[in-house]
Amino acid sequence: MNTLITLAGTRERAFFHIARIGKPLHSCRNSLQALALLCAAAVFTGPSPVAASESGLRLDTAPIQPTDVVSLQSGASTFANYCLNCHSASLMRWNRLMELGLTESQIKDNLMFASDKIGELMTVTIIRKEAKQAFGAVPPDLSVIARARGADWLYSYLRGFYRDPARPTGWNNAVFENVGMPNPMWQLQGERVRVEQTAKGEDGADHAHSAAAKSVKYEMAKPGSLTPVQYDETVRDLVNFLVYLGEPAATSRKQIGTLVLLFLLALWPLAYLLKREYWKDVH
Repeated sequence: MNTLITLAGTRERAFFHIARIGKPLHSCRNSLQALALLCAAAVFTGPSPVAASESGLRLDTAPIQPTDVVSLQSGASTFANYCLNCHSASLMRWNRLMELGLTESQIKDNLMFASDKIGELMTVTIIRKEAKQAFGAVPPDLSVIARARGADWLYSYLRGFYRDPARPTGWNNAVFENVGMPNPMWQLQGERVRVEQTAKGEDGADHAHSAAAKSVKYEMAKPGSLTPVQYDETVRDLVNFLVYLGEPAATSRKQIGTLVLLFLLALWPLAYLLKREYWKDVH
């Protein structure tokens, strides 16, 4: 039986049982696959810039694993419970979650709260006009949010909420300042507050007007039901699912790409020998 991270943060037996066929995906790579991927990376990739948010805050790296089906199941549960109240995923159908090893009954009983048919899209019943009045903007569709923002941005954003009495919702975000969205998982994370500290000079005076002398940190004013480590794991699983949501076929696409590169690598010597055979009498 597989395990998953529940909302309580502990590893327990999963209520989603996954029938694993063959070896795990991460153990199927051999030296030839690694060589092919290395060649592809050298051709198609370049140096990646350091990611940063709109506020200039450096983003944390999201520790996601697209082939971890237990993490994806946990993220799907968190998504259905905390995101689908306001946000839709109108490009995704419920029955696609069967690719994660879930049965139709498991999806209906544990994830579908506002839909009746498993072939329906992941939509919400919230009225757009009312949502705009409440939050200042219509909650965006999350179908491709991971492709638009990136996993690191989402991971940092969902962990960056803090209490701000000056905001209409009472919440602000270190990654996306003055965002209209409140913290949907504040009961899990707890309530953090922003604390600005001003450094003192050698003369003992405060340099309040010097931006370089200020430091910002966030302190936990009221703990949530999860520890910080458990909450980070919950966010990791949610971001992992959002990445899957943006392109459910990404894993299989990469596997097919690896096989194609291996095929071309094996074909190259044969093509070279055939070329020599055809042109041997020309020169």
